[in-house]
Amino acid sequence: MKKKFYPDYLIEILFFAIITFEIILILAFLFPPVIGREIDFTAAYQPRPEWYYLWLFYLLKFFSTDKIFIGGVLLPFTLIAFLMLIPWLEKKIGWKLTSFIGLIFLLLFIVTTIIQALS
Repeated sequence: MKKKFYPDYLIEILFFAIITFEIILILAFLFPPVIGREIDFTAAYQPRPEWYYLWLFYLLKFFSTDKIFIGGVLLPFTLIAFLMLIPWLEKKIGWKLTSFIGLIFLLLFIVTTIIQALS
């Protein structure tokens, strides 16, 4: 006899979906995740960004307070503008130079993130 989607396969799918959901629920209650960092309220406050902003945090160290606009807004905007303009830049300056500039940006991102994370 040929099985039909409704009700034969639908019942099987719903059964396994409910069993999977129950297993995930049981595991979540048995092993709750640790959320965030532990906070020491007696220590002085030191702002630490998430890992994807560490490069920007490191970049701000090189600019004085009167030129913070350059490091905090202008350079990140230039990077984002470059990433958005890649299709047009590739036609103008070629894919090799565009790839090289993109690779330089990627390496700067990785290196500055690692430096800031280790400090």
